[in-house]
Amino acid sequence: MRILHLSDTHVRRTPGPDRRGVDPTESLRLMLTELRHLRGVDAIVVTGDLADDGAVEAYTIVRELIGDFARSLDAPVFCTTGNHDERSAFTKVLGSGHPAAGLTFPGHERAAVSVVGGWRFVTLDSLVPGEVYGRLGAAQLEWLAGVLSTPAEHGTVLAFHHPPISLDLSVTQPVFGLRDPAELAEAIRGSDVRVLLTGHYHLQLCGFLASVPVWVTPGVVNRVDLTTAPGTERAVRGASASLVELGGAGGPLFHTFHARDPRAHETVYELDEERTRELIARHG
Repeated sequence: MRILHLSDTHVRRTPGPDRRGVDPTESLRLMLTELRHLRGVDAIVVTGDLADDGAVEAYTIVRELIGDFARSLDAPVFCTTGNHDERSAFTKVLGSGHPAAGLTFPGHERAAVSVVGGWRFVTLDSLVPGEVYGRLGAAQLEWLAGVLSTPAEHGTVLAFHHPPISLDLSVTQPVFGLRDPAELAEAIRGSDVRVLLTGHYHLQLCGFLASVPVWVTPGVVNRVDLTTAPGTERAVRGASASLVELGGAGGPLFHTFHARDPRAHETVYELDEERTRELIARHG
């Protein structure tokens, strides 16, 4: 199973540079153009923050751009919500986030199940409206445990936005990640989940939850650079994506692609200690 993993496109209703000089639509186009030679992809997973402003027009742009690319690979696309997403607009354009889900969560969260080549894809909804951090909640986790009670032929790929792991080198990750990782660990422990795919942090990070590999793919819209002074953070230009390969003798394997951008590494924004503290106080 070979998966192209995208996240954090942050597309807005009107293409063009934002107040920081970055055009999210152009970043997505650039990334997909750079990946035009990619072959053998079985599925595409997009782990949230598809839209920056929660607009129907933004979801439509994402659906058309990634959909056209996916058709060239004959690969299904699975999408999850992120903290910037808006559920009703997401649903209007993308439905459950699956092209034809075999099972959907009965609540208002956008969670669903599909099977591709004997691999089960489960997307969850960690969106907490108005907050940067995420939470899955008891009802969604109970539903997940029920889904996992019957093993899939080759195993399960679990995808959602907020990582259940964090790097202490970052000031914001420990505060803005998933708030119920222990409960998620209990739901997947001993199951056939082979990998957890997430986004949100805008950088690549790998760890484990209940002995299951967790992969955080870097953002398409920009990349977070943690070489700044303690207590600060910086985002730089540079669209990125990941290739995840499962089922092989050495797997899972994770590879990161970086688009060739003549302005790559230019600072998009930088948070000093005071601004970082304010952000954490407001959303932490």
